[in-house]
Amino acid sequence: MITAWVLLCAGAALACWPAAPTRLQAMVERPTTVRLPDVWAAVRWLLPTALAGLLTGVGGAIAAAALTLAWRQEWQAHRRAAADVAMVAHTATALRTMVAELRSGAHPVTAAEAAAEAVPAVADELHALAASARLDGELDAPTLPALAGAWTLGKRYGLPMADVLDATRRDAEASLAFARRMRAKLAGPRASAAVLTGLPVLCLLLGQAMGASPVSVLTGSVPGQLLLVAGSVLLWAGTAWCRALTGRVRVR
Repeated sequence: MITAWVLLCAGAALACWPAAPTRLQAMVERPTTVRLPDVWAAVRWLLPTALAGLLTGVGGAIAAAALTLAWRQEWQAHRRAAADVAMVAHTATALRTMVAELRSGAHPVTAAEAAAEAVPAVADELHALAASARLDGELDAPTLPALAGAWTLGKRYGLPMADVLDATRRDAEASLAFARRMRAKLAGPRASAAVLTGLPVLCLLLGQAMGASPVSVLTGSVPGQLLLVAGSVLLWAGTAWCRALTGRVRVR
């Protein structure tokens, strides 16, 4: 009976084996490729949940998922804040370069191209703005809205382009200085929140070292697993609340 099932499964596998694509399919259908960084990112975030589920059961898997979610949200918030500050710094540098070029008598398109060479991080946007201005099109830059708005304002009303961009540069530098001061002032509360978030884990390790065996209590019984899930969800809620309080100030 077992031999028959093995043969049946092998036959089904051979029947489902994908055939080689025809020449027409190869020309019409685009090959789907999965990038290794995307796969590694998914595995990296799902691996703690899978390991916790194998070692501690359903409660541990849910707790690991909540803690992993909290860690990922904190990491994404940190990266987003750093990217906002970096983009404002790039905008200020590009504006400073354009103002210097304009005051030396260069055309705005030439000034934008010079700024693209000075700030490679936003070179594509600056080249797109220069091309739009050269063709007398609409100036639009999703990553550089302040520069595009100032350029459009000066072009529409015939204002001195150097003065308009210089005012925008001062505003960008003021926003950058304010953002850096706020990040420095919020470093203490964020560090306190991180310490308070890690205290439950430290208490578990301390209790385990003293012989109280809190890990076995939390993973070996249904009430313990419920408490583990509740504690992890509360930790996630605490990190989300702290992030909401300290992340209200955004760079514009």
